[in-house]
Amino acid sequence: MVSSDPSTNNTPVPARRFELLTLGDELLLGLTANGHLTFIGAQLGKRGVQLARNVTITDEAVAIARQIRESWAQADVIITTGGLGPTCDDRTREVIAEVLGQKLVFDPTIEQAIAERFNRLGRKMTPNNLKQAYRFESGEVLPNANGTAPGLWVEQDGKVLCMLPGPPNELQPMFTEQVIPRLAARGFLLPREAYVQIRTSGIGESALETKLQPVFDRHGTALNVAFCAHQGQVDCRLSSPSGLLSEAQIDSIADECAALLGEDFMCYGDDSMAKVCADLLRAQEKTLAVAESGTGGMLSSAFTDICGATKFFQGGVICSSNDAKMTLLDCPECLISQHGAVSPECAVALATGVAETLGSDYGIAITAFSGPCSGTKENPIGTIYVALHAPHGVWSKKLSYPGPRKTIKTRTVNIALDWLRRELVRTMGGREMPGRRLTAMQ
Repeated sequence: MVSSDPSTNNTPVPARRFELLTLGDELLLGLTANGHLTFIGAQLGKRGVQLARNVTITDEAVAIARQIRESWAQADVIITTGGLGPTCDDRTREVIAEVLGQKLVFDPTIEQAIAERFNRLGRKMTPNNLKQAYRFESGEVLPNANGTAPGLWVEQDGKVLCMLPGPPNELQPMFTEQVIPRLAARGFLLPREAYVQIRTSGIGESALETKLQPVFDRHGTALNVAFCAHQGQVDCRLSSPSGLLSEAQIDSIADECAALLGEDFMCYGDDSMAKVCADLLRAQEKTLAVAESGTGGMLSSAFTDICGATKFFQGGVICSSNDAKMTLLDCPECLISQHGAVSPECAVALATGVAETLGSDYGIAITAFSGPCSGTKENPIGTIYVALHAPHGVWSKKLSYPGPRKTIKTRTVNIALDWLRRELVRTMGGREMPGRRLTAMQ
């Protein structure tokens, strides 16, 4: 099995077997979702590697030892997550060291880093934290900027072992900033992303394929196409594993697809819908405010997750009760009495009210029956009204998405974001739009 590396004149490079071992009783008990598989699998996939398998095992020493022996016998790269902390059930380090015949040595540098972190947090370091200061004698340490347990890196018998702490806020930056560059430098990954990803919104997976198929057909088996559907959007990944298409050719194909899609094209890469909207608002030097009744701040959160949100996001108002709608956003009581809180009239009033109250160019309002204890005969659960206030007008839309409460809320936020995105794209006219430049292959 080979993969192709365009940076070396498409010379095939041997494929390595990657295995991910996720450790922790909490994963098997369902107390914690296995987000490590999703994250690590996606990061490796971007660099041309597919995990051969993921095995989730308990914190028991016997189980860890048995699995590491099996994986070490057949994998080239083993990544483990969890079990590096200070408590009695964190035994991954000790068990793997014994299996590999590695000696654990105390590292004063790690001890100092742990002590400094406790001092910054104003907490007292307990003695059991020193358990985390041991490393493999012939291995390396991966510093952990967000926690006390460092990662460990071992190269032995032509294989790589990478051990990472379990908390996602610690693992994820360590993986992208330290592990990926190390693996790429050793030739285990492509030095760049392996595909161009076209992210779309407002078009279904089957319709997307149908629309782009004429482009794909011209390139035959030289072009590899893969689709991945998310809630409210579909990704299309273009690559040439055979190396028959150059990087520039794949870029050109992606450009042609984006032009065919028009407003259904969202961005290249993996930016969120909120990030795309943020870039468009910044490019036009416009601001946004939102009013939410039924989505509980999810729309506001989507924007405040973006660094520098204060440059374009004026704020959000969660106005679940009618009194909040009237008091905070001047929604007329007579309007609510006549049309109801979940109505196009109320949505328009809230969108206009939040834009005027917070002094923004654009305003989005959501009012919905998210269920399960709401809804009427005329407007059952899943009835949603979204309104958009813009400098040149205000409009509302009625949506119907029956289903679980969480699903309704997520779909509603995605629809609101996509409507704003399309309106901002239209106001750009023929000008270059943020996110239209190819970045995935750079």
